[in-house]
Amino acid sequence: MDESSPYPNSSNPHTIGPLTNCQRNITKSHIIDSKTKSYGVFPSFDPLYQEFTPGQHISDLFPNRFSFNLVDNEVKDITHAQELDNLVLSNTFPSSAIVVTDASIKDNIATSIAHIYQANFPLTKSVHHAVFITSSEAELFAMRCGINQACNKDNISKIVIITDSIHSVKCIFDSSAHLLQLHSVAILSELRLFFNKSQDNSTEFWECPSCLKWRFHKDINKDTKSFNPTPVFPCKISWDYCQKLISDDIINQWKM
Repeated sequence: MDESSPYPNSSNPHTIGPLTNCQRNITKSHIIDSKTKSYGVFPSFDPLYQEFTPGQHISDLFPNRFSFNLVDNEVKDITHAQELDNLVLSNTFPSSAIVVTDASIKDNIATSIAHIYQANFPLTKSVHHAVFITSSEAELFAMRCGINQACNKDNISKIVIITDSIHSVKCIFDSSAHLLQLHSVAILSELRLFFNKSQDNSTEFWECPSCLKWRFHKDINKDTKSFNPTPVFPCKISWDYCQKLISDDIINQWKM
């Protein structure tokens, strides 16, 4: 599906050069996706992508602008829960945004939810569903949505993300190749812009294990499990079948 053949004197059976404008317009969806996966490289999976270039990684440019608050095994759960309570309930500053995220998977359908609080009041809530993804991807997507919304709010100088998936957070700052780089790049790009706005802008990541049963996270966890969405394609076989119907329909349009 290349625009032109790399070999001037040979014809490329996969070239899209001879296609008419009409055929180009209807060449979309999974056909283009297949071309990209087969012959191209997604920028987010490129080790030379700007966010992963040595010296350009966010940990190199802004080493003191983000921090991690993990659960100390020597500290009792109730103590950590009180710290989280103080973090949210004492957040009376309009310049701070608290993002609480969670995700769950039921019948191959992932539900990602992010709640954002500002000045001790609920601000926004985002809910997304996806099929055939891992729990780590669903968790990271929830953080991505929450961070995106917080960064787009005016006068926010501090973003606090509270999650039970701290291993997903570590993937954000992992510059080696991994399957979650698509979301990592998006989050790093958001944080880069956020940090560049002001030298006072910062981000904190707080761990909140599910076993802690902290009330704010517990409510979101219950929320993720309360949805019963009906997938458009209930199983992979039907999805593949529908994709084949789309391909057949495009081929028939070409023949017209």
